Amino acid sequence: MQTEPHEKRKAAVIAAVQLPSVNDVEFQASIAELRDLAKTLGFDIVRTFTQKRIRFDAGAYLGDGKRDEMRRFISGEPAVDEEAGESPADGSADGSVRVEAVFVDHEISPSQARNLEKEVGAEVSDRTMVILEIFHRNARSRAARAQVEIARLAYMAPRLREAAKIAGPQGRQRSGTGGRGAGESHTELDRRKLRDRISELKKEIAAMDAERKTQRSRRNEREELATVALVGYTNAGKSTLMRALTGSDVLVADKLFATLDTTVRALQPESTPRILVTDTVGFIKNLPHGLVASFKSTLEEALDASLLLHVIDASDPGFERQLEVTDGVLAEIGAAEVPKIRVFNKIDQVGDAAAQAEREAALRERYPECIVMSARRADDVATLHAAIVGFFRKSLVEVELFLPWSAQQLRGEIFARCEVVEERADNDGAFFLVRSDQATLNGLRAQIGQTS
Repeated sequence: MQTEPHEKRKAAVIAAVQLPSVNDVEFQASIAELRDLAKTLGFDIVRTFTQKRIRFDAGAYLGDGKRDEMRRFISGEPAVDEEAGESPADGSADGSVRVEAVFVDHEISPSQARNLEKEVGAEVSDRTMVILEIFHRNARSRAARAQVEIARLAYMAPRLREAAKIAGPQGRQRSGTGGRGAGESHTELDRRKLRDRISELKKEIAAMDAERKTQRSRRNEREELATVALVGYTNAGKSTLMRALTGSDVLVADKLFATLDTTVRALQPESTPRILVTDTVGFIKNLPHGLVASFKSTLEEALDASLLLHVIDASDPGFERQLEVTDGVLAEIGAAEVPKIRVFNKIDQVGDAAAQAEREAALRERYPECIVMSARRADDVATLHAAIVGFFRKSLVEVELFLPWSAQQLRGEIFARCEVVEERADNDGAFFLVRSDQATLNGLRAQIGQTS
């Protein structure tokens, strides 16, 4: 199993505004998710600043009082409640912790980020920028890197105007001869460069997508493989489950978006029919739409699959939110109609044995066809393995194939691609009673006809 190198942790704070349309459970779940995102970037959250407002402050997201409270904490000044002899709810303001970043639990405008940053004295990143940075760090393949770059450039484009304000008159200079006459400002030049780069990347991705589809088509024509795609919320244990089902050495880490690239491995132990398992990028609430679009080619593995394993974290009290997010994204990419098995993973992390039994019973009552399991328990993995194989065996047909003695070189292929129920022979050749999918049988019959 691959492991992550040791990281030096840094301190950060979270700023979050609860709007009237968001209930307390949703609000706390979103903050917890942002805390996990920060952890993935190597930050420990030492304080959370929350505020209930009808709308965000137009100038700096948070209200004046909350911004002042945050400034005092980051600078190490005593907070107002400390001056009255009370301690803050979390963290400390004694100067022992140097806060390096503020993470805002919404996407905010460039001017709001700039004003908040100037007032509180620490670098500000909104939720979208945090996710983009994680994707940027974790993308490995050429396709994933190109997709992330498009999303980052699209995010940066509307923020160039704010950058020009910070740069002052120089940022608005025209690029004509001698700085005079008709020409483009530096900001306009930068925007045009971004547009050109995005266009170039989209062409590269289109070419890679076409090549990948051709490879998949050839592979499927050649091997007629059944395919399963793991989908679900990030950090629901998909990579651990992938490793358990296929015996592959894939990265397993307690981080959001630990893996971004599609991984394809054969189900182990192998079955008839032979089944491929694909891991896909995890979903997350409020995933920037640009990233959903840019990762569509990765998620399209779910469209090509015959079966989806929808992996849900059974230990998360807010698992229903996971279901909504995943179902919504699957609908967006057109995969809502693909057959699926709901897999409630991490049941071993739900308290003691009694608590686990109670949660499992409740899940089975609400989702009768689901599988409740832990990817770390061999018996549970075997149960899921059987369910996957059983799904594909439902479509198998039983027929008799005749193989003349002149075509016996195909005997091994029959055993490799079919389940042989019975075999007998006469003077002309061998008869095989087999079970397999119709496409495989058609291919074998064609080969036998060509060989005999």
